[in-house]
Amino acid sequence: MAFWKFRKGGKTPPAESTSLTTSDVSVVESGAPPAEEGEEEEGRMLRMSFLEHLDELRSRIFKCLIGIGVAFLVSLIFANQLWLIVSEPANAALTQLGIKDPRLAQIKPMEVFQIVWIKLPMLAAIFLASPWVLYQVWAFIAPGLYRRERRWAGPFVLISAGLFIAGGLFAYFVAFRFGLTFLLGIGRDIRIQPIVSVSEYFDLFVNITLGVGLVFELPVLIFFLTLLRILTPGFLVRNSRYAILLIVILAAIITPTPDIFNLMIFSVPMVLLYFVGVFASYLLWLHREGQHFPWKMVFYVLFVILVAIAGVVWIAVSKYGYHLTPTWPYLTR
Repeated sequence: MAFWKFRKGGKTPPAESTSLTTSDVSVVESGAPPAEEGEEEEGRMLRMSFLEHLDELRSRIFKCLIGIGVAFLVSLIFANQLWLIVSEPANAALTQLGIKDPRLAQIKPMEVFQIVWIKLPMLAAIFLASPWVLYQVWAFIAPGLYRRERRWAGPFVLISAGLFIAGGLFAYFVAFRFGLTFLLGIGRDIRIQPIVSVSEYFDLFVNITLGVGLVFELPVLIFFLTLLRILTPGFLVRNSRYAILLIVILAAIITPTPDIFNLMIFSVPMVLLYFVGVFASYLLWLHREGQHFPWKMVFYVLFVILVAIAGVVWIAVSKYGYHLTPTWPYLTR
């Protein structure tokens, strides 16, 4: 109003009264207090049009394919060595069942070429290129996040790729071996000779390895849904019984055997991973609320528990004649 009074009176206003910036005018028009620069930077998101999103998606997919292609070429060089590693569980299972010649059978002429030189290097490339692919996934969704949330890029890539690879290793060393031995030994007592083709064996290997690897991404999925405010720690805890039921059903689908032992081999780690995801969700919720998790107290309790276990083992070994073994139950007399 003072500015217009000067104009009506024909007088020139002082220099300080005319120095209104664009941000001051917008604040006056909106009636809101001026926001601090740090708050604007903290809440700022990158805005992209629909066509820009499509172009970004095309670029990220192209980069993913390049990474997988490079990993495929590297894996192709070691195709024979990779097949010896992949076929080792079959050799161990057939040897355990008393088969004198524990080798897989080639049924079709093109079977070995397609699997050893195409499908197997592709499977290895997926695992090798998983950090690069996951980084491209994060780079695509990052523009829709706040600046403080985009700082999770490094941990997201490392943890996601680590869990995926850990799931593949768990499938190779534990789940697949137990399941394969069980399946091949079903007909041993009823005069059935197991003859496993290369294609059937590799298809089962891929299904279990990739399936378990993807299931191991459960904590990352839970954390990401919490980051997008779709899930909350309270909701996850309240509905944990339904989550466990779904996990058991999923484990029954993935498990290649109908027995309860192999089902537990799959389902127990998945349930543990679910609660790891719930814990990560809770840590994120505490961070948003400006609170801190009592890590010192947790480490102190864990230290006390480990000391108590070590004391019990020492007493059992020194006074009661027990000794440690590398296999279950690890402490025998």
